[in-house]
Amino acid sequence: MTTVVIAFCPHAGDVTTLKTAFAKEMAGARAAEAAGDMALAKHHLERAHILGQRWYWTHIKTHFQMLRLALKQSDGKEVRGQFVRLIGAGPFHMAGWVPVGNTGGADVSATRPMPIPSDLQSHLEGHSLCTGLILRAVLVAALVAAYLL
Repeated sequence: MTTVVIAFCPHAGDVTTLKTAFAKEMAGARAAEAAGDMALAKHHLERAHILGQRWYWTHIKTHFQMLRLALKQSDGKEVRGQFVRLIGAGPFHMAGWVPVGNTGGADVSATRPMPIPSDLQSHLEGHSLCTGLILRAVLVAALVAAYLL
């Protein structure tokens, strides 16, 4: 079985709308947690993960909030899974390994692409594996050149 992994182009699509949708899901998670509805909080964090994995910081922020929620619930499997994801997110993100639609929880493989909910699809249109990898390669080449010069 082949796993297809897609990186997001940092400048494709409507960034403002996407960031607004991400912030809305994160706010929904906080509100649900404050109301004691941990299942709804996790649902919002999973949706935020789908939207936020485009950028390293929002991707890490989502995993950190998932870790915090798992600790609050004393969910050992989820805590371990989030630690692994927090450690692996940097190298995988830089390499362009971002599985589209993945919800980010420990109950699914970290490399498994998943269907994107229909109401989130418009936020993720126009993203390109090729463009994302090319931009990362240029960044790495610039960093190496700066280091060697």
